[in-house]
Amino acid sequence: MSVAPAAVLFDMDGTLFDSEQLWDVAIYELAEKYGATVPIETRMAMVGTSMGDSMELLHTGIGQPWRDPVYSELWINDRVGELFTTSLVWRPGAQELLHEVRAAGIPTALVTATQRRLVDIAVEVAGRHNFDVLVCGDEVDYTKPHPEPYKKAARLLGVDIAQCVAIEDSPTGVASATAAGAWVLAIPHHVPLDELPGVTLRPTLAGVGLSDLRALLIGPHPRGEAAAEQAREAGSARGGTAQRRSV
Repeated sequence: MSVAPAAVLFDMDGTLFDSEQLWDVAIYELAEKYGATVPIETRMAMVGTSMGDSMELLHTGIGQPWRDPVYSELWINDRVGELFTTSLVWRPGAQELLHEVRAAGIPTALVTATQRRLVDIAVEVAGRHNFDVLVCGDEVDYTKPHPEPYKKAARLLGVDIAQCVAIEDSPTGVASATAAGAWVLAIPHHVPLDELPGVTLRPTLAGVGLSDLRALLIGPHPRGEAAAEQAREAGSARGGTAQRRSV
């Protein structure tokens, strides 16, 4: 008989909420303010990276590397805050799965690279009572793809990360959760995801229930050397030393 996860650790942007499109709005509006357009390859490269890295990619991509990254970051965060207040919507199946997990009495955490002030807006939509722990991008020394955010969530919940399921949508998030030692359910959104040891891919969370999360815990733990090495490679490729939101 399968056992329930010790905890379920949810990513936010692109996993629980279809909020990447709101970051798109802010990024494209800022580029227009600068008299430029954002190449699609630049926007795709920004997904899952730290805010500092994202601003460097943005400014280089629009051909204006001299732009002030602090100003751009603040402008985007302010605009996204406005959009979160009015336009935040759930991704398919996310709300139903969260409610099923909570009804079963399983601890939950929101593990995101987004800043606390934006997370506070989002959890009002999700229901603050639905999360035992919030781990935000400006409250860790190293954000995704570093394993610290997921390790911190498990530590705060008082559970073994090896018995937790993390739900992610981006390569950096998957790398972070895998490197931390969690079982991973991945639902690609803006950026395609590769098959990795210990990572189960689903198109969305529609139709995914607690029984599916239980099933992930059957068999050898995914935190073998192959998974660890691929997670390290993904993390090295993506960075992950900066605090603050990844876009």
